[in-house]
Amino acid sequence: MQDDKAGQDVLRFAPSPNGWLHLGHAYSALFAHEMAQRLGARFLLRIEDIDIGRCRPEYEEAIYEDLRWLGIDWEEPVRRQSEHFADYERHLKRLRDMGLVYPCFATRKEIQDAIIATGIPLQNWPVDPDGAPLYPGIYKDISRERLNDLLWDGRSYAWRLDTEKARAEAERIAGGPITFIEEGESPRGHKGRITVQPELFGDVVIARKDVPTSYHLAVVTDDALQGVTLVTRGQDLFPATYIHRILQVLLGLPEPRYHHHGLIRDETGRRLSKSARDMGLRELRAAGHSPQDIRRMIGL
Repeated sequence: MQDDKAGQDVLRFAPSPNGWLHLGHAYSALFAHEMAQRLGARFLLRIEDIDIGRCRPEYEEAIYEDLRWLGIDWEEPVRRQSEHFADYERHLKRLRDMGLVYPCFATRKEIQDAIIATGIPLQNWPVDPDGAPLYPGIYKDISRERLNDLLWDGRSYAWRLDTEKARAEAERIAGGPITFIEEGESPRGHKGRITVQPELFGDVVIARKDVPTSYHLAVVTDDALQGVTLVTRGQDLFPATYIHRILQVLLGLPEPRYHHHGLIRDETGRRLSKSARDMGLRELRAAGHSPQDIRRMIGL
């Protein structure tokens, strides 16, 4: 784990190359870069490409091109997550050895059927902060014999964090409730020292059989290895900090500060996204817009 130079803050922008960057990405990148400049901090670019099925080389190249066009520079080399699976696997093994994760073989249909079997209408079943139904625990307490049969059959599975046990162990290690410092503003307007609520996610997926990590595990690993001291990102990722802080305590990783910023939205109030095919920076540039135009569009 590298130390920050002479107490310098370290910030980062960490896009995924699974689509073209849009105005929301421009805001997040410029926000982090300009804060780093104000703080006299180091600024890193990280490519979060663990989703090897959706990430594309052309999207990654476009990230570098778009950011340079915006006037953003960064330290080299750029860390690409797909080149560091061993780092994540090491942390996953530690969680396994602690008895805090378990293999879950449930398909989406199995999860849906299990929810329906409870008699609770699907629309009334609790969802996590990302909108996914909370896991109903289908494979959480199966017998060792049943587990061995499923593994022998070659079934696909995900590693889920036993969130209740993980929180209890993290609090035992920390000697009290797990918190983090929010320097920006939570979606509810809170800032300062905030207590985590990981139970909102239920038993969240931490890794998969074929990819030994998830966003949650990879981001805390990378931030620690890169010495990131201040995490800036959109308010949509604020709840993820609940899981990240639990993992940081369990894995003995340093605690960064956090600054969650507002989101760029369209005229209806919907936040911009790649999945909605919102206009990318490359298209705006092709239409003749300048970096100054982009700044005006996003209010910087």
